Amino acid sequence: MSGAQQFPRVLVVSLGGTIAMTSSGLGGIRPTLTGEQLLAAEPRLARVAELEAVTPMNLPGASLSLQQLCGVASLLRGRLTGTPDAPVGAVVVQGTDTIEETAFVLDLLATQGGAPVVVTGAMRGPQAPGADGPANLLAAVTVAADARLRGLGAVVVLNDEIHAARWVQKSHTSLTSAFDSPGVGRIGLVAEGRVHLLARPERVPALPTPHAPSLCGEEPLAAIAQVSLGLGEDGRVLDVLAGLGYAGAVIEGLGAGHVPASCVDRLQALAGQMPVVLCTRVRAGPVFTGTYGFPGSEMDLLARGLLAAAHLTPAKARLLLALLVSAGAGRPAVVEAFAGLG
Repeated sequence: MSGAQQFPRVLVVSLGGTIAMTSSGLGGIRPTLTGEQLLAAEPRLARVAELEAVTPMNLPGASLSLQQLCGVASLLRGRLTGTPDAPVGAVVVQGTDTIEETAFVLDLLATQGGAPVVVTGAMRGPQAPGADGPANLLAAVTVAADARLRGLGAVVVLNDEIHAARWVQKSHTSLTSAFDSPGVGRIGLVAEGRVHLLARPERVPALPTPHAPSLCGEEPLAAIAQVSLGLGEDGRVLDVLAGLGYAGAVIEGLGAGHVPASCVDRLQALAGQMPVVLCTRVRAGPVFTGTYGFPGSEMDLLARGLLAAAHLTPAKARLLLALLVSAGAGRPAVVEAFAGLG
């Protein structure tokens, strides 16, 4: 007589978000459900993996902090050890407002051992018609339990689609198909209960393991300003960043990485005080490095000491810079990290 079927073990870390929100007497929906309650709402999960749920916090996605995510990364590193009794992967459940940021941070800090980390959530609360949380959770656990995801780092799974942490962005405020990867596309999907892996993309290099523990202490992480410079801006806000305690800045420029000419002197002065990274507000495509030469162009700004962020969105560039500076990286290491983005 054969024994009971053995399922892979998957850790579910619930941080809150719409997927965990219910109506309250205060108006609107708020996060109330624990990880255990989320698992209980989808009985088919028991036919995919042996699950363990933990709920270290229960917050809206917009209220999560980088320091809290460093703590989640520490938890995952401690559990995803690769030993026979360790989970083969993890699912992190949270609010969709910041899923792309969480996936990127965990890709940098929590995936060195190779086990997959899958981030998911919901666009509709549990009490809404057509609530998508149970289906997203089932798909995410299916992905986390699949051995082919080893080495792919952190991914985002919603709407039965798999997106790489480096590329994924939220592109709609309400649709259940809100997530995509502009210029790249999804790397896989879940259909008929099975994972269909379509690509194995290049990842942003993980933050070296020796730096990671230093990011999980009680000391506040470095503050990095994210500044959008649009039509007609003169950049006067740049003059006060150092005095406000910022240790770096990310500039969200126009087009291929351009700003109004009225901002360039201030940006040069700022780059002499702290690392300043140049991004674009355009959703797809890299920051250029050698095409335009007018004042405020990418060539002009790079010559004044700014660093190009390649394909990274401003939000992800800010997180990478914050982690590097918080880990004690000097300018040469910061330059090397951003130069390695391709």
